Amino acid sequence: MTVSAPSSSPWVIATRESRLALWQAEHVQSLLQARFGRTVTLLGMTTKGDQILDRALSKVGGKGLFVKELEVALEEGRADLAVHSLKDVPMELPDGFVLAAVLEREDPRDAFVSNHHANLDALPQGAVVGTSSLRRMVQLRARRPDLKIEALRGNLDTRLRKLDEGQYDAIILAAAGLKRLGLADRIREHIDTTVMLPAAGQGALGLEIRSDHAELTDALATLAHTPTWLATLAERGVSRAMGGSCSMPLAAFAEWQPGPSDDSEPVLVLRALLGHPEQPFLVQASTSGRPHTADEADALGRQIASQLQAQAGEDWLAAL
Repeated sequence: MTVSAPSSSPWVIATRESRLALWQAEHVQSLLQARFGRTVTLLGMTTKGDQILDRALSKVGGKGLFVKELEVALEEGRADLAVHSLKDVPMELPDGFVLAAVLEREDPRDAFVSNHHANLDALPQGAVVGTSSLRRMVQLRARRPDLKIEALRGNLDTRLRKLDEGQYDAIILAAAGLKRLGLADRIREHIDTTVMLPAAGQGALGLEIRSDHAELTDALATLAHTPTWLATLAERGVSRAMGGSCSMPLAAFAEWQPGPSDDSEPVLVLRALLGHPEQPFLVQASTSGRPHTADEADALGRQIASQLQAQAGEDWLAAL
């Protein structure tokens, strides 16, 4: 159903120019055009995160490098909204910006991709696995300390090409990106979240706008998926309380589960883990609740963060 909009001027979406980012922006473009019957255009941009490929993100400024240029376009009025992979969005946005909506989540799991091996456990001793995520590295190291983990940067197509060239025995990618680009057949194993816990916000799309853009605030609210919004708020609450960034090997994942009886409310189960920067050690924590508001979801995240901090201790946290 098309909803009438207060004006007919085009909305402009700022987006990175990778194939996955463009798919995500075009998806939102289609949703907005179908719902509001107005023109929506794309403004393709290259971010510093796309340009710096020879160093780990944790060494050059973190995932915020993927959103800064898009925020500049919003601030200057060249774009009205930006579409992000939510896991790339910093926990604290600059003054004047808000996440206006989080869309329904795709598969949040990590994916094992290999041309010669069926799954993570089938890799031979000393196999080379590609990933530049500290979160994935510490979980791989804890499960398979015999593997050789090497850095892997670049967009999704570049990473797959490097695998196909034989630079790695396997690589770990987000299942959501592969599925969105029709590449699900490259997945040899969907890694269960009990084996590798996802990043906060993984699989979800976040829509960022200027906080003073009232018309778009109201419009995007109609696209928001409340269960995903609350779950990812809880996950991001863990990261925010921990001061999480690309330099912290932190995972957080919340999922709705049925209540104890048929007529009871679903329960949000939140799990998180923190890795050690040098040793194959992990600390883990979990909690559950029935959040209905942003503050209640964030409180679950802060509760988990406190548990992780208590388990890790001052020396561990200082090493991070």
